[in-house]
Amino acid sequence: QVQLVESGGGSVQSGGSLTLSCTASGNLLASDFMGWFRQAPGQEREGVAAISTIGGRTYYADSVKGRFTISQPQAKNMVSLQMNSLESEDTAIYYCAAGFRGGAWGETSRYRYWGQGTQVTVSS
Repeated sequence: QVQLVESGGGSVQSGGSLTLSCTASGNLLASDFMGWFRQAPGQEREGVAAISTIGGRTYYADSVKGRFTISQPQAKNMVSLQMNSLESEDTAIYYCAAGFRGGAWGETSRYRYWGQGTQVTVSS
């Protein structure tokens, strides 16, 4: 079983930056995707970014391209999300995901494991 723990959420003013981190424990496959999703009140959970743990290829939602950067700065069981130029529309609970089943990286059904989420609030 794999457990994911997120950290780094908080409140920031529009235009500010935050960095989210996620650490996976347990039997994470050597080849996997780790991703970030978010869910705003009343909305469905959506894919924000993902990274392949083999090769480091990255994927982004159009809404965050050029502002967010996903990376694995320290180890293959960790993933970070650097968020710059934050906007009020970025306010949501952010979730880390792993255990990719293949298919579209941005679909929630393609991931087996989820963290508890961390709140990001951007005030204008």
